[in-house]
Amino acid sequence: MFNHLSEKLNSVFKKLKGHGKLTEKNIEEGLKEVRMALLEADVHYKVVKQLIADIKSRAVGQEVMDSLTPGQQLIKIVNEELTSLMGEAHEDLKLVGPSPIPVMLVGLQGSGKTTTAGKLSVLLRKKGKKPYLVPADVYRPAAIDQLFKLGQQLGVPVFPSAVDLDPVHICREARTAALKEGCDVLVLDTAGRLHIDAPLMEELQRIKDTVHPSEILLVADAMTGQDAVNIAKSFNESIDITGVILTKMDGDARGGAAISIKAVAEKPIKFIGVGEKLNALEPFHPDRMASRILGMGDVLTMIEKAQALVDEKQAAELEKKLRKNTFTLEDFRDQLRQVRKMGSLTDILGMIPGMGVNKHMKNLSVDENELARVEAIINSMTPRERRQFTIINGSRRKRIAKGSGTSVQDVNRLLKNYTQILKMMKKINKGGLRDMGRAGLPF
Repeated sequence: MFNHLSEKLNSVFKKLKGHGKLTEKNIEEGLKEVRMALLEADVHYKVVKQLIADIKSRAVGQEVMDSLTPGQQLIKIVNEELTSLMGEAHEDLKLVGPSPIPVMLVGLQGSGKTTTAGKLSVLLRKKGKKPYLVPADVYRPAAIDQLFKLGQQLGVPVFPSAVDLDPVHICREARTAALKEGCDVLVLDTAGRLHIDAPLMEELQRIKDTVHPSEILLVADAMTGQDAVNIAKSFNESIDITGVILTKMDGDARGGAAISIKAVAEKPIKFIGVGEKLNALEPFHPDRMASRILGMGDVLTMIEKAQALVDEKQAAELEKKLRKNTFTLEDFRDQLRQVRKMGSLTDILGMIPGMGVNKHMKNLSVDENELARVEAIINSMTPRERRQFTIINGSRRKRIAKGSGTSVQDVNRLLKNYTQILKMMKKINKGGLRDMGRAGLPF
């Protein structure tokens, strides 16, 4: 999402680093380019104006002028100001009050409220909660059906709503039903409209007055840019939302909504949707997002994703195999599956410091289907072939290619990559990381 903005900002910082000492003149020239980059990224113009003023007031002072590395110090200031603009730190759900605790999801049609309700249920269960889904959008039968299907898929109970029921009645009765089910959080999927209107806000206000939700979360589509910011402001003025969930943050939007919402609507972004899968809802960390925007990566999020998927027993067994050089193609396949669960390869690469703005990575087209093809090839092998890849001759390669729907060249490429991995592992065991560095390998 922030690739274009990251590229522009890093171009500016690269020019400033070339100066032996920063002056007010070259700082102003640099900040003009930063201003243009932010506006092109669809950041609200008032937010850009204030951000540039704050950066300039810090950058033109002694804080930078006396620094030994003024260019780097300027990047630090921009990073801190961006973080402050987006909210300093992650704000988690505030689940307070008698059980079951209501959480209202509001927003316009098409923003992804119903899917987000399912994703939020997954996140709540990870926190040890027992969610109860409530379809309160009686104007769209498809929304009720969708939530029922999501509930079945996730094993989460759903209130039996119907289109002839009053939304306020549904939300009130759902509390009693949730108690019977032993659930402690109500996730209310309320109605939306194509645009903000008085009847919608009145209905949401009646639901709010009836169930007294602990959280009112606006679900907004990041792809709509400044419209998402204006929608957040309108909903906040009408029903006083407690936070925002930005969906489709894995898309091609320019990212202005993520940077602007907190400053304009004065409510934090709490979570972001980063994919279609039901586990693709992540906490929003302003400091990590600022680092990604500036091309510094997001290693902490990447580590957290990996830790959430790693089984300690499996990790210990894998370490043993690596040390004994018994890492098979079956192990290779299992590790690829773990990588696929972490999300898209493009997003994972974007979390690595420098990768998002690396000139060699800039035009890299990541084939998200490649890992699936590799897995299909390995699955087409016999158990013996996976354990002893050296027996895979020409005729076996043809059979494997045919069985996996790939080509012999694809099979050859996989085996070549696998043997290179084995060589790297031998170097680790024999001479350690230092010798690998001498060998020119990327470790």
